[in-house]
Amino acid sequence: MPRSSLLPIAFAAWACMLATAPVLAQTAPKAPEPATLKANAEMAKALPFADRQDFEDAMRGFIGTVPDALVPGTGARPVWNLKPYDFLKADAPADSVNPSLWRQAQLNLIHGLFKVVDKVYQVRGFDLANMTIVEGDTSLIVIDPLLSVETARAALDLYYQHRPRKPVGTVIYTHGHSDHFGGVKGVVSEADVAAGKVQVIAPSGFMESAVAENILAGTAMSRRAHYQFGVLLPSGPRGQVDAGLGKRLASGTTTLIAPTSTIEKTTEERTIDGVAFVFQLVPGSEAPAEMLIHLPQQRVLNMAEDVAHTMHNLYTIRGAEVRDGNLWAKYIDRARLDFGDKTDVMITQHHWPVTGRERVADLLKKQRDMYKFINDQTLRLLNHGLGPQDIAEQLRMPASLEREWSARGYYGTLRHNAKAVYQKYLGWYDANPANLDPLPPAPHAKKTVEYMGGADAVLARARDDFKKGEYRWVASVMNQLVFADPDNSAARQLGADALEQLGYQSEATTWRNAYLAGAMELRGGVPKIPARSSSTPDTLKAVSNELYFDYLAVRLDAAKAEGKKMVINWNFTDSKQQLALTLENSALTHASGQARNADTTLTLSRATLDAITLRQTTFPEAVQTGQIKVEGDRAKLGELLAMFDSFETMFPVVEPRR
Repeated sequence: MPRSSLLPIAFAAWACMLATAPVLAQTAPKAPEPATLKANAEMAKALPFADRQDFEDAMRGFIGTVPDALVPGTGARPVWNLKPYDFLKADAPADSVNPSLWRQAQLNLIHGLFKVVDKVYQVRGFDLANMTIVEGDTSLIVIDPLLSVETARAALDLYYQHRPRKPVGTVIYTHGHSDHFGGVKGVVSEADVAAGKVQVIAPSGFMESAVAENILAGTAMSRRAHYQFGVLLPSGPRGQVDAGLGKRLASGTTTLIAPTSTIEKTTEERTIDGVAFVFQLVPGSEAPAEMLIHLPQQRVLNMAEDVAHTMHNLYTIRGAEVRDGNLWAKYIDRARLDFGDKTDVMITQHHWPVTGRERVADLLKKQRDMYKFINDQTLRLLNHGLGPQDIAEQLRMPASLEREWSARGYYGTLRHNAKAVYQKYLGWYDANPANLDPLPPAPHAKKTVEYMGGADAVLARARDDFKKGEYRWVASVMNQLVFADPDNSAARQLGADALEQLGYQSEATTWRNAYLAGAMELRGGVPKIPARSSSTPDTLKAVSNELYFDYLAVRLDAAKAEGKKMVINWNFTDSKQQLALTLENSALTHASGQARNADTTLTLSRATLDAITLRQTTFPEAVQTGQIKVEGDRAKLGELLAMFDSFETMFPVVEPRR
């Protein structure tokens, strides 16, 4: 059986895989066009840039840092380095960057150790997220140990340079996104956790949330995240400038230690090493499993990632389940009502704190109302019969929120969040029968170009529209030409030019990165980067046997399975779990227990299956060495494994699959 028979499996460590991808050389970006210069100049007049309160807040409590927040790696390339963003130190925005985005990128460049209040500190700017450190009587309580071991260790070392060296006795995960747990082994050891020297606390459902969201569609999510985060774009005024919530994803080693304790009640009080904590569960808000934290003695409210200095995503363009804006708004308001009059400082696990009860209450209300507005007004318009694109085009934030920096769309946008609400309630179909079963993109594009008079005629008109600054249309029509003929170099170049100008105008980091990544690939093709498995021993341990077999079912090639039937029993010796895997009707299902009519029975440990997944051994080697005991027809397992498909991460996006 092939060594890759169970690979690649795209686990929750997608962020680590993306962050370690090399930055590739590309065709030199072009200058901003007059229409872009005009759009960015108008933006500079539209918002209150004289308001410097956020900059004051971001620097309040600054203690110290290291130059460029540099975190060396094992090789020549550092794990984290803000030096490439020195261009953001210029007072005036580059003409190829939306001025509002430039401001946010400058704020996200601030880094170091900061004192929030007595006993509460944050390390910011050493990864996409913040590490919060609470000083207990004898130990430290670390909230969200960043994405990678290396940045987490560097953040803790920075803290120790300025504060007493107490051991870390508790780690708290606010939610199951890897930029909030991946660096855990940089602050504690798994051995100390296993020995009971360190406790790890997380919200109910954390382990399922940490791995499940990115497994079944993980390969596609990983590829799409190249666009969202601009992973392959060089840093610079005509490249990647920010990620909205922070600078970018750190590289390095992503790890996971399972919680030793979970918060199960909606509101739960605990005392940890002399510090009172109040945990409040907010499942289904920014993450499937998430919780907020109030420190009543310090009068600090930690809103995790449910509040940020940006509009967040009800739909993230890398792909994920749509989030409930109505529920999100209610969670924010519940926190305001429960903790508002007991809070002097609000912190989050991205961005900078807000100080003062009135200011905290004001921000909570505005963030609450932002998500409620998007949810309710989208529903109002869809009940008038408007489709998702019409709603996105028509909807505008109220004047009272439009000039609020924290409601600007640096990460999520009003346009795609409105479409998310539509999708949540009505799905992808807009009720127009013409859109019920249209042609696929490539044949649709060929017919469209034919109706428009051919490629040359389309190009001639599109060039005129490009000169007029009609970049949205040019990008769209060049997409048709490229899908009709991916080798049409003129269409690819003009399409790239249009996407590039849209990127220069974008306020949202996600949109800018996506536009510029699309332009790069139209000019240079799909990047050739080494395949990397995002499976790690830590993430594999978090995957249940049921979820493991669900993913195998996703990889089944139905054509190869046509007309075949088999039943394979799996008996796991370490967990004592038994599962029966059944292939029938080109579908792979599993059920608890053992089937009487099984063709084959495999007895093995889950550790052996994980070793096969990690390519440390193979099925034949494991059978030969006695790690797997096989009863019945041995050929059936090989027959099944031969039916599994493999996924290529770097599939084409802005051109059709060849």
